[in-house]
Amino acid sequence: MEKTFNIINFGCRATQADGAAIEQALQHFHLRKSEGWQRSDVVVINTCTVTNTADVEARQMIRRVHRENPEARIVVTGCYAQRAPEEIARIEGVTCVIGNSHKEQLAPLVAKNYLADSPFPILSDKRAAVEGADVFCSSIFESRQLRVIADASGGGRTRPVLKVQDGCSYRCSYCIIPSVRGDSRSLPSAEVIRQARLLLDQGFREITLTGIHLGGYGRDSSQKETLSQLAQQLLKEERLERLRLSSIEPLEYTDKLIDLVAESPKMAKHFHVPLQSGSDRILRLMRRPYLAEYYADLVARMRRRVPDAAIGADVMVGFPTETDEDHANTVQLLDAAPMTYLHVFPYSHRPGTASANLKPEVHGRIAQQRGKELRDISARKNLEFRSSIVGKELSVITLDHDPGEHAQALSTNYLKVEICKGRVEANRVVSAEITGLTAEGLVGDIRPRNQISGAQEVHVLVGAR
Repeated sequence: MEKTFNIINFGCRATQADGAAIEQALQHFHLRKSEGWQRSDVVVINTCTVTNTADVEARQMIRRVHRENPEARIVVTGCYAQRAPEEIARIEGVTCVIGNSHKEQLAPLVAKNYLADSPFPILSDKRAAVEGADVFCSSIFESRQLRVIADASGGGRTRPVLKVQDGCSYRCSYCIIPSVRGDSRSLPSAEVIRQARLLLDQGFREITLTGIHLGGYGRDSSQKETLSQLAQQLLKEERLERLRLSSIEPLEYTDKLIDLVAESPKMAKHFHVPLQSGSDRILRLMRRPYLAEYYADLVARMRRRVPDAAIGADVMVGFPTETDEDHANTVQLLDAAPMTYLHVFPYSHRPGTASANLKPEVHGRIAQQRGKELRDISARKNLEFRSSIVGKELSVITLDHDPGEHAQALSTNYLKVEICKGRVEANRVVSAEITGLTAEGLVGDIRPRNQISGAQEVHVLVGAR
């Protein structure tokens, strides 16, 4: 009888890309993806460990899966699995723990070791066993090159994520990720092009490039390739209609990269630039290699070059020793900067990081208040940005439909668009004239006379709800 699997992903886009690759690999071993984990034979939980909350959510999910599907083989992988494999192995119901060091072996390990009636020989690469669960994990720093788990696929998404880099050679004082992802490693550009063409063969029109330290792409290669060079190669692919870049560090947003976003009609008009703090004192304690003034000048330059671009940032509140003055500096910077959205999150103590020993800690209530203040700024900035788009045209890609026949879409500059009164298939490029807003995005109506099938443009009138 055919065995089934389901994957539960936590965390960043790199983790999502890993999850899509694991899905492909398991299907290669003749497992069928089920609609949900409740009746799957194998449940893969692909974890994050960037915060303590991420660990808690992973443990809760493991226990829930075991409680509601006690016969399932629970396989835990990802960053939490790399950081604390024995801790996870002791959780009731866990079959095996596979760290990032062994993630590309997950599919054969599962198919050959843990499924009854498997036609494959059992493998013997087990590193340890804890409380009856097998552990496959070793030092992530043994990995000297980025290994592909499987050929690229959409993983059920309209906009696939292509991981071209993993690991990070920076050592920010609060960040656990280098210890669970290893040093920076890049896919050779020829392999990236091959993977991108596979996605285009599957009919995808927008591809997002991602990595743990995307801006560091190519530094580990003998050719010293750069991210801008890679993007230029990808833009030559005729079938590719949009290329989006995920988060890039401030010092790695070169003029060439900004110019590429400004000048290429295929580049998504979207910059995500982590800030973390607007206080130079806190930035030094964080080991962030730039000053607040540099960041402010950078995003201002982006706005001048690409007036309608989305500009987003990650911002941390409650870093140890952060004072009211430090927070006020962050507020002042973001209040003046041309941001369109913020990802605000509280500092999380991570064992083994340099900041774990910093005192005094900021009380959780104070961090919560500071976070709310920044989220209020984000909401105001986002409304101002969306309002400034009214009356302009945007290129969007349709994502899916809800039962009410509304098509959901995402604009080149990272805005949600709801298209009403008509039907457009998912994965279609749409030209939209913006004339109104919804609570969180935009809304629009299709002009039936302009509907065109295939990869050509469909013209849409976006109006008030």
